[in-house]
Amino acid sequence: MERRWFGRVRGAMLCAIAMNFWSTIQKPIVGLAPMDGVTDAPFRFITAKHGKPDVTLTEFVNIQSALHSPQTLLKDLTYSEIERPIVAQIYGKTPELFYQVAHVVCELGFDGLDINMGCPAKKVAATGCGAALIRTPVLAREIVRAAQRGIEDWHDGQTLSDLNLRADLIEGIEQTNLAREGWKTPPERRRIPVSVKTRLGYDRVIVEDWLGVLLEERLAAISLHGRTLEQGYRGAADWNAIARAVEIPRPTDTLLIGNGDVQNLDDVFRRIRQTGVDGVLVGRGAQGDPWMFQSKDMVKQALRCGEDLFLPDCSISMAERFAVVVEHSEHFERLFGRSRFMAMRKHLTWYCRNFRGAAEMRAKMTRVNSADEVRQRLQEFARATFDVAAMAARQIANQQSGGIEEHVSL
Repeated sequence: MERRWFGRVRGAMLCAIAMNFWSTIQKPIVGLAPMDGVTDAPFRFITAKHGKPDVTLTEFVNIQSALHSPQTLLKDLTYSEIERPIVAQIYGKTPELFYQVAHVVCELGFDGLDINMGCPAKKVAATGCGAALIRTPVLAREIVRAAQRGIEDWHDGQTLSDLNLRADLIEGIEQTNLAREGWKTPPERRRIPVSVKTRLGYDRVIVEDWLGVLLEERLAAISLHGRTLEQGYRGAADWNAIARAVEIPRPTDTLLIGNGDVQNLDDVFRRIRQTGVDGVLVGRGAQGDPWMFQSKDMVKQALRCGEDLFLPDCSISMAERFAVVVEHSEHFERLFGRSRFMAMRKHLTWYCRNFRGAAEMRAKMTRVNSADEVRQRLQEFARATFDVAAMAARQIANQQSGGIEEHVSL
C-alpha cells in the first residue's frame, strides 16, 4: 500500500511540475532573489510596481516561527497580488514541520514554495539549516518530500484544523487573505511547485554530486548561488561552476537559475549568455533600484536573437526617484507601523546614490523615524538644489551678458 501511495504522490508531483508557473514564464527568467532583512513586503511591492520581475521570493521564514509565532509569520509572509508569481521561502531542518508549513503556504495562496538550502549565516548553518543541509543529503531529500507531501495533502482537502495548528494562526491566515485586495476566498486548492535555493557546496565545490541529489526529488527549479557556504559572500561568485552545473538538469524538467554578483541587466545578459542558465535571480543589485527590471524583455529579446544588448537610457529623474522613496516609506509605515521605521532606513540609503549631494542625503536618511520626516528631508533637499541651480543659471547669464553681480560660491 505504501508503494502505491508513494507512486500516486510522485505522479501528482510530476503533473504539477508540468503545469507550474516556472514553466510558463518566458525564458530566460529574471527574478528578484530572497534577501534576509531586505525583501520584506514593502520592498517587494515597490519592486513589483515599478519594475515587475518575472518572479519574486520572500525573505526566508523559519518553520518553527511560522507555526509558533503567528504574528512573525504573517508579517514575513504578507504580500500583494501585484507581486505574483510570488514564492514563499522557508528554512529549517525538521521534515514534519516542513509538512505542516507547506499547508500554511498553500493556505496563504502563494504560487510556489522555496526551501532555503543556501544561507551561510552562522546562526542558521550552525543549527544544521540553510547551506548546512548540503552536508546531510538524506535529510535534505526528506525535507523536500515532506514539503511536497504537505502540498499534495492540502490539495486533496486536508485543512489547517486537521493538523491541530494553533487557532490564532488559522484565524490570522484567514484575516490576512481577506485583507488582500483582489483575493478570492476560499483559496483555490492547487498544487504549487517546490524549488530549492542552494550553493556550490559546503567547504568545496561539489555541485555535480549535490545537484544530482536534489534532482532525485523532481524539483521545479533550483537556484544556485555561485559560492560555497564557507565563502559566505566573500570573493567573486564562480559562474564557471554554475556553467558546468547547467548541463546536469538538462534531461529533467527542473530549471537551473543562477545567482550571485548580478548588479544590473548588463550582468544578467552576460551571465545568461555565458552559462546558458534558465534565468537569473538579482539580489543586491536591486537594492534602491526597483526600476532595474523594467527593461528585462529587451534582455530576453537580445538573447533569443543572438544579438548584443543595447539598453536605452532609462535614467530616473530626481522627482520620480523621490516620489518612489516617499511611496515606499508610506507603504512600510502603513504595514509595519512607525515604531519599526528604523528598519526602513537602510532602504532609504540605497536610494541615495549617483546624484550630487547623495552622501549628505544618506546621512540624513539614517536618522529619520517616519514617512513624514522622509518627505521633509527630500523637500529640503529639492529646495536647496533648486536654489543652487537658479543661482548658477543667473551667474552664467550674467557672465555671458557681461553683467557684474556679486559672486556666488557654488
